[in-house]
Amino acid sequence: MSLDRRQFLKYLSAAPAIAGAPSVLAVPSQKLILPKEEHRSLKLRSLHTGEKIHVTYWEHGDYLLDGLAELYLLMRDHRENRIAPIDINLLDQLHGIQSKLETNREIMLVSGYRSPETNGNLRSGEKGTGVARRSLHMSGKAMDFRIPGLNLRHVHKATLASTQGGVGYYGRSGYIHMDTGRKRRWAL
Repeated sequence: MSLDRRQFLKYLSAAPAIAGAPSVLAVPSQKLILPKEEHRSLKLRSLHTGEKIHVTYWEHGDYLLDGLAELYLLMRDHRENRIAPIDINLLDQLHGIQSKLETNREIMLVSGYRSPETNGNLRSGEKGTGVARRSLHMSGKAMDFRIPGLNLRHVHKATLASTQGGVGYYGRSGYIHMDTGRKRRWAL
């Protein structure tokens, strides 16, 4: 499946009307306390596709559909080329980490959305021991990332301070897991 930007924006605008589909622009269930600001931007690069974006996704109190569309596209399941909405709380948490670290460095996305098929394949693969059966990646509520040039332990501490959900430290693999599920901590 290949979507261009126009097709994806059309998909996003129709998504809330689909029966049983979660709203793409749902109001975050847990309000993050972020410093007073006029806009929220993220600078991301996908480890697997090499795609890069520097996008403003929130401005003057409103989430921007174009900015969210760019983020959803970059954070798609690159193996299946499937796009899904990403939890806005997750994006706000990532922005909070970036602010806490006072950096405008590019954030390296290791994994964003995963289709159930991709998640199953990763679980059954050689390195599948750390892949959860009911991974929050499958609902767009989790991501794995690192910030090149910054100490991983330092990024982990900022993530713990800025996240209301789960945080995993994967020191050997060199990334942090962050999600918007229940609060929990682990290290592998």
